Parts: sequence; C-alpha cells; structure tokens
Amino acid sequence: MKTITILIADDEAEIADLVELHLLKEGYRCLKAYDGLQALEAVQKNAVDLVILDIMMPKLDGYEVTRQIRESQHMPIIFLSAKATDLDKIAGLVRGADDYVTKPFNPMELVARVNAQLRRSFQFNASAKAGQNMLEAGGLVIYPEERSVFLYGSPVELTPKEFDILHLLARYPKKVFSSDNIFEQVWGEAHYDGTSNTVMVHIRTLRRKLGEDTNKNKWIKTVWGVGYAFNG
Repeated sequence: MKTITILIADDEAEIADLVELHLLKEGYRCLKAYDGLQALEAVQKNAVDLVILDIMMPKLDGYEVTRQIRESQHMPIIFLSAKATDLDKIAGLVRGADDYVTKPFNPMELVARVNAQLRRSFQFNASAKAGQNMLEAGGLVIYPEERSVFLYGSPVELTPKEFDILHLLARYPKKVFSSDNIFEQVWGEAHYDGTSNTVMVHIRTLRRKLGEDTNKNKWIKTVWGVGYAFNG
C-alpha cells in the first residue's frame, strides 16, 4: 500500500510538531518546512499528497507558495492560520486552498479534515483513471480526467475549486445549484456564514476567466434568489 505523504509548513516549530504527532498516529508520513521556500522545495523533491500550510511565513507567504504549487500540481492544500475572519477564509479559498482551519485549532478536527480531503482527492483520481468523457458546449471544452478547460481552442487556467465548480455545473446543464449546494459538493462540508460570499467570489472569477465580459455566450447563469446553472 502506498504511504501517504503530508507536508506541514509552519514557522512555529511547536505547531508543526503537534500536527506531525497526530498525523503520524494516523499512519501518514510527514515532512516539515519552516518557511515558504522550504515548502516549495519539499513539494518539488517529494511526492506530496497533501499540504498543510501556514499563511504568514518567512521568505514566501502561504499565498505565494500556493500560487506556485498550483502552476503544476493539484494536491489538496489546507491553510492553517491565525487569520480568522470570514474575509480571511474567503481570501484563502479563492487563492487556491481546499480548506481553511484557524488557530488555535483542535488537532483531531484537523486530522478529520485531512482525511476528508485525501478521500475526495483519491476518489477523483480513481474516477479519472476509469475514464471520463469530455464535456463540450459550443466553444467550451472540459476534460475531467486532465482537469483542463479550453475556450475556443485556448487553454483556460483555473484554480482547483474554480474547475470543480465549472465541472459540477456543466455535468448538469440547466440544473440550478444554490450556493449551499455548490459549497457542500465542491468543498465537501456543510455551509457556514460566509458560504454565499465564498461561492460568489469564485463564480465571479470563473466568469472573468471564461471571458463573459467579451463573449456573447454566458456559460454560468444566475437564477436570482435561487443559485447558479450552466447555460451551455
């Protein structure tokens, strides 16, 4: 059986050690980094399955580390941060994180979130290997197994969550999903007070990347008071 490797990146050694202790009990292999550059180096040199990442780190902050990781890799990233407002959480999720845990934190809750993200990641990879057909609507083409999107033949660079939202909507054309529906299916957890804003910000960015300001096709339709639907 493959050993699952988790990178813990936090400039506070006590926190990194605490997280490592609980993950080792679950049978995971752990790597640790204490600044952003060390975190990137660890991802580049090792087959990392999930990253637990502090935001405020020396040399490179967690946002920049996430941006660089997302240029080539799609493993789950969980922010573990003292920045605890809803706006902070939304900013973290929009910048490419899959989950956000605030400090101080319950180590067992963090382990549960790690397990949930790994489960979702492995289920997606298994589905991809089984083979999935591309989704196409006009000039928009989605390749689920490659997690790639093309618009009129040109690649569209999406974050993992933007891709997941588009893929969810495109699989069920015309079906209306509420913000809570989208959040529960894409983030894999029940809604919280900032759910609507989180989804709205992702939808807004996704629309911009799909060129909805310049192309006549409106891929994502807002159904006022209800939610969103794919208009392909």
